[in-house]
Amino acid sequence: MSDQAYADRLTANRREKDEFFAEHPQSPIPPDRREAFDGLAYFPPAPEYRVEATVTVHDEPDPVEMETTASRPVRYLRVVTFAFELDGEEHELAGYRQEGEEGAIFVPFRDKTTGQQTYHQGRYMELEPEGELADGDAVTVDFNLAYNPFCAYSETFACPLPPEENWLETVVPAGEKAPDFE
Repeated sequence: MSDQAYADRLTANRREKDEFFAEHPQSPIPPDRREAFDGLAYFPPAPEYRVEATVTVHDEPDPVEMETTASRPVRYLRVVTFAFELDGEEHELAGYRQEGEEGAIFVPFRDKTTGQQTYHQGRYMELEPEGELADGDAVTVDFNLAYNPFCAYSETFACPLPPEENWLETVVPAGEKAPDFE
């Protein structure tokens, strides 16, 4: 897919999300703020933040207690590690699932934009692998799809916080920016 076709598809997906946030009853935007809501803030589509990562599967996943924006931690299992290059440097992010869960892999993270241009508690990505992952598999990690947790919009939501192992020591200007009413 060309960079322009990718950017067009991403822009269309963002428009759909903005409509959901503005109009849907399950939107995380508080009802009293929806009328003034005119869309989420995003970094421009950046193909260079769509990277190929090498997978390491954890056959016996380690449990990880993630702090939340509420008082109770949530237990996840570290099921996979993604190793990739970004801006000429090697990085890793752990991927998690809750016990008994299948399907999407939860990848919460922080980077050097956190608390500056992006939500102060970090952002999330979800990777949907086709089939079971194996050591050495290549998957695409697309930071353009990084999104804010619902707790960025309303304190009524409790959200897991990215564990320290997923704090990237680099700037990732891709995906959603901080809400303007944070």
